[in-house]
Amino acid sequence: MNRITPFHLAFPVHDLDAARQFYGQTLGCPEGRSSDHWIDYDLFGHQIVAHLQEGVGKADVHTNPVDGHNVPVPHFGVVLEMADFNALADRVRNAGVKFVIEPTIRFKGQVGEQATMFFYDPSGNALEFKAFAEMSQVFAK
Repeated sequence: MNRITPFHLAFPVHDLDAARQFYGQTLGCPEGRSSDHWIDYDLFGHQIVAHLQEGVGKADVHTNPVDGHNVPVPHFGVVLEMADFNALADRVRNAGVKFVIEPTIRFKGQVGEQATMFFYDPSGNALEFKAFAEMSQVFAK
C-alpha cells in the first residue's frame, strides 16, 4: 500500500458560519458541497466535512506528553511539505489564531525529526499540522 489517496473525516462543529470563516478563510480550504447542516472542504487534497451539531462545545481536553509538550487528543491534520507548513504557520499566526503548541521542531536530531504545530478550531477541534525535512522519516522507527 504505497499509493496515497485522500482521507475523509467528518467532525462536529457548533456554528457553520464560524467553521466557514476558519476553514475557508483562515486555513484557505476550498469549499465543496454544502447544505444547511454540513460543509465539505478540501484540506490539502483531503476531504473534511464540518457537520453542525447544535449544543456541541469544546470537550474536556485530554493530552498526552510528547517530546516535552502536552499534545491534545484527539486531533487531526495533514503532513505537509516544509514550505507549505511554514506558509500555513504564517497564515494562522497572521489571522490571530492562538497556538496550543507553537510551530516547533520535535525530536530534533532524532529519527522522525519533524516540524509541528497545534491549534483549535472555533468548535474546539484540535488540529495538528506537521512537516518533515525528509519525507522518508514519516514512518521511520
